[in-house]
Amino acid sequence: MDTIEKELKKIKENLQKWNRPEILAACIGHMDLTSLNSTDTKSKIEKMVEKVNNFPVNFPKYPSVAAICVYPNFAEVVKKKLNSQDVNVAVVGGVFPSSQSFLEVKTQECRIAVEKGADEVDIVLSLSHFLEGEYELAAKEISSIKKAIAPAHLKVILETGALSTPEAIEKASVLAMEAGADFIKTSTGKMEPAATPEAAIVMCRAIKEHYRKTGKKVGFKPAGGISTPQDAILYYAIVDTILGEEWLNPELFRLGASRLANNLLTELENRPINYF
Repeated sequence: MDTIEKELKKIKENLQKWNRPEILAACIGHMDLTSLNSTDTKSKIEKMVEKVNNFPVNFPKYPSVAAICVYPNFAEVVKKKLNSQDVNVAVVGGVFPSSQSFLEVKTQECRIAVEKGADEVDIVLSLSHFLEGEYELAAKEISSIKKAIAPAHLKVILETGALSTPEAIEKASVLAMEAGADFIKTSTGKMEPAATPEAAIVMCRAIKEHYRKTGKKVGFKPAGGISTPQDAILYYAIVDTILGEEWLNPELFRLGASRLANNLLTELENRPINYF
């Protein structure tokens, strides 16, 4: 059994350590509440934002989500409708989810989204370059977009399901961080496999090593297929085990999800909840 499998097995054997109401509640505060559908409309996004606005009144015991994540054209809608200054406006940019276009187009899309109110931009690693071994070109895209959106935060999605080995995931992690990523993220949620615990372990190890070398803390965001409280607890446990408590805050750990919030609330309240 390799070291990744051994570490994952050990974490799972001790998962009850983290399976506590206060950690389930904390996971709500780590969420990027997400709507990325072709059928999204202004009114649908406004309704989602209104639910976030009213969340502290309806569920005062729990933290608000960390961010609302939408397509770039809805950044201004979220910014105008959102009341809480503690909830960030996040968008997926750079021609999400394929990242298949001209760098100038990707850069402009991300820059405009920030001008319209986005605090954070999630882009996809250029797999067309990375899978061809054109690592400098893949890194240039990240650094160019980071420069265009500064001081907004940049999350780079590795699309780990398209990377066939742990070594490839590690290489992509290092490339993204060295190019300026503030976060590295597992998946778009638009292809399978999406987030996996094994990929999370590789990425968190890479983050730890990057911090050792540079002193810079890069965040981690698993996303794609994360829907149950047990999913959330497992990724929380991985971050705690490898990176430690100092990463367990919304500035350095996010959960990308659209269905998770209701399932966490259902578990915590011990009754069916479909608030979001």
